[in-house]
Amino acid sequence: MKNVLQPEKHCARNFHVSNQGEYKASADRTDPVSILEAQGKTRLPDLVPIRYARMLTSPFAFLRGAAAIMAADLKANGETTGIQVQACGDMHVANFGVFASAERNLIFGINDFDETLPGPWEWDLKRLVASIVASGRFLGADKNLCRDSVIGCGKHLQ
Repeated sequence: MKNVLQPEKHCARNFHVSNQGEYKASADRTDPVSILEAQGKTRLPDLVPIRYARMLTSPFAFLRGAAAIMAADLKANGETTGIQVQACGDMHVANFGVFASAERNLIFGINDFDETLPGPWEWDLKRLVASIVASGRFLGADKNLCRDSVIGCGKHLQ
């Protein structure tokens, strides 16, 4: 029972938080196009070209459609604490919204769970902050505003 009540003392690996921002593609990285092609085989064939066309409109649109590519990269290369959660799997700024509870209260939260999977909590955080940068750049934000927004996100999630 102690592992459940105090996971940080029993389950977490020791690593420095600054390592979370590092990424180096491995030499045997899975081809991103093959990941999209494999996904395409599980989708309605007439809609796959529409999906690809939407992904081509901007880096943010590509990020939105490339959850499986990012997950493969993170799995192959991401250092984590070892703490597993039921992750959103497709965490990005466009997957938040306002909706009504059964009690008719407005709630702000994640509204897309079709990619949910067990995984390290860091994966959702990395995807969220990547989306902050990609959407910020798409909207014309400079490097400093994107950096400050990522730092602000991290501070509010602590």
